[in-house]
Amino acid sequence: MTDRAVQTDEILFSRIGSAAIIRLNRPKALNSLNLAMVHAMKPAMERFANDPEISCVILTGEGERGLCAGGDIRAIYQLGKAGDPDVTRFWREEFPINYTIARYPKPYVALMDGIVMGGGVGVASHGRHRIVTERTKLAMPETGIGYVPDVGATWLLPRAPGEIGTWMGLTGEIVGAADAIFAGLADMFVPSERLGALTQALGELKAGSSDRDVRAVIDGFAGAPGESRLAMHRDLIDRVFAFDTVEEIIAALETEPGEFAAETRAVIARRSPTSLKLTLRLLRAGRKSSGLVECLEREFTVASELLRNRDFYEGVRAAVIDKDRNPQWQPATLAQVSDADLDRYFVGGHAVLFPEHRL
Repeated sequence: MTDRAVQTDEILFSRIGSAAIIRLNRPKALNSLNLAMVHAMKPAMERFANDPEISCVILTGEGERGLCAGGDIRAIYQLGKAGDPDVTRFWREEFPINYTIARYPKPYVALMDGIVMGGGVGVASHGRHRIVTERTKLAMPETGIGYVPDVGATWLLPRAPGEIGTWMGLTGEIVGAADAIFAGLADMFVPSERLGALTQALGELKAGSSDRDVRAVIDGFAGAPGESRLAMHRDLIDRVFAFDTVEEIIAALETEPGEFAAETRAVIARRSPTSLKLTLRLLRAGRKSSGLVECLEREFTVASELLRNRDFYEGVRAAVIDKDRNPQWQPATLAQVSDADLDRYFVGGHAVLFPEHRL
């Protein structure tokens, strides 16, 4: 059965038995999210929640390359460059979807096969049943494009073990299935070849099935994800990333022997200095926050200000437009980014996203 009322070419809604299927359908763009997709997703999820015949909702992506590579940053880049006043509308519609997923009343199953980055983490990792495969490549890579982790990542990452979330947020590095589970961004490993059978089995559940029922079905397909690289290096990560300034973190990395510390230091050196400092401040604030809504509001405030500054456009240019992988950040060094420079990113001049949750 297809939900014709909200179907578009870029996101498809269907049913397999009692399971509602949300399929992101932009495989050539790695299923990156755009405004039309998130706009269609909200009413569909509301209908699924209210349909007594639906047992669970399953999120998947078309093609074999990934669930979702994030938001369509090219579109945001173009709107921002053109001075379009509607440039933040995508986030205004996307962030409430993340909140809806986090509090969804029915079992929500995300099939995190292949690339899951940025906004892809947002539509997956807030769910209650998050499945990774041997092909999973998960990351919050925003510091590499002059941006910051958003979609509620500053609520999720601080709740990873120790300083694992700080490492992920600052470096933006890709991790696999075992690391995603270790970081608390996924729950179970299922081989990619078994996802089709798993979907069919979930569709055989009776309406009104509980999260425990869904988990029991997934357990029947689950396997061992292998060894977590981040778990192996957790002591070092906790020791180095416990500091509250990026400068102190880099100084600590310089005292650590071994390839992992050297690689981490080299990665951070390529990131936007402004984004690094903003990200660390957001992660530390997220650790003390009352809940997801507070983090989403704060992320939106910072993101809106980033659109008025050069690094985001330079980062997207280097990564997506010209693809020269050689961004020229301004300011170019951490020392040139002062606390006063950062403060202005946290001053909201816009309507809040969740007026019913005024803080």
